[in-house]
Amino acid sequence: MTTFPTAARVDTAGVQAPASHDTRRLRLFSGTSNPELAREIGAYLGIPDGPRVIKRFADGELYIQIQESIRGCDVFLIQPTCAPVNDHLMELLIMVDACRRASARQITAVVPYYGYARADRKTAGRESITAKLVANLLVKSGVDRVLAMDLHSSQIQGYFDIPCDHIYGSPVLVDYLSTRDLGEVVVVSPDVGGVARARAFAKQMHDAPLAIIDKRRSGHNVAESLTVIGDVAGKTAVLIDDMIDTGGTIVQGARLLRRQGASRVLCCATHAVFSPPATERLAEPGLFEEVVVTNSIPLAPERHFPQLRVLSVANMLGEAIWRIHEESSVSSMFR
Repeated sequence: MTTFPTAARVDTAGVQAPASHDTRRLRLFSGTSNPELAREIGAYLGIPDGPRVIKRFADGELYIQIQESIRGCDVFLIQPTCAPVNDHLMELLIMVDACRRASARQITAVVPYYGYARADRKTAGRESITAKLVANLLVKSGVDRVLAMDLHSSQIQGYFDIPCDHIYGSPVLVDYLSTRDLGEVVVVSPDVGGVARARAFAKQMHDAPLAIIDKRRSGHNVAESLTVIGDVAGKTAVLIDDMIDTGGTIVQGARLLRRQGASRVLCCATHAVFSPPATERLAEPGLFEEVVVTNSIPLAPERHFPQLRVLSVANMLGEAIWRIHEESSVSSMFR
């Protein structure tokens, strides 16, 4: 497994791709959702974030202009579709259209966090499958391929009628945990649906044992933890999930693990959505030793708390961009 340096341990501004790479036809442009991540990716690649204008008219309509020639270039648009998801999604679609009309050779949408991913199937009558709708919008706008990270369900890859490279934040999380003296570790899935993710994570954690929280959900963003399947007593429990939204699932799981005798509880997730009241829940004294997330979604200072640790995935995304540009394997990054 390839590991990648994180912003917590390495200054990404000082890390660049090898000079042998030809960057003359490679261009990066960021939207407004996570410009700091885009700057870190550019630092890894040795390529600046391209000049563009993004502004709003008085009625709220967006105006976007690419301010350099990209004719015949391989363009990567970096834009996680996090909150406000509709604004950031529309911004991405307009950026794609601007690049297409500017005669870009290939346009790749780099979407570290894919909004609407949880609406990936019908669970009741007359519901939309919005994850598929968003994929259709991106394809129709002129995107040639998509680079996404930790999609809520792997089936979303199949929603695109274009190539979709799916990468994972787990190497960055595992690399960080390997620096900690955690003692005897058990990896815990917060629900049955996350067992495959937790099993893969446990394998990367030197084949750590696995436990599962049996949970019954009574509504959207409402979860009730019932019991733990597996032995956690006296161990360091590492809860792993793809995202933390309101924090209800993770917090209830952590409380249950404490009651079952876990000596320490840590939480790891790629996407820190942190919808209210997540920050207050996660900051509960004596619950989590640490909450480890990545910077796929930007976190405002008011959403930080003492137990929070944010790792950068810029180098990993930058490496994936290199490989796409050079038409080499992306999946081999994770072998």
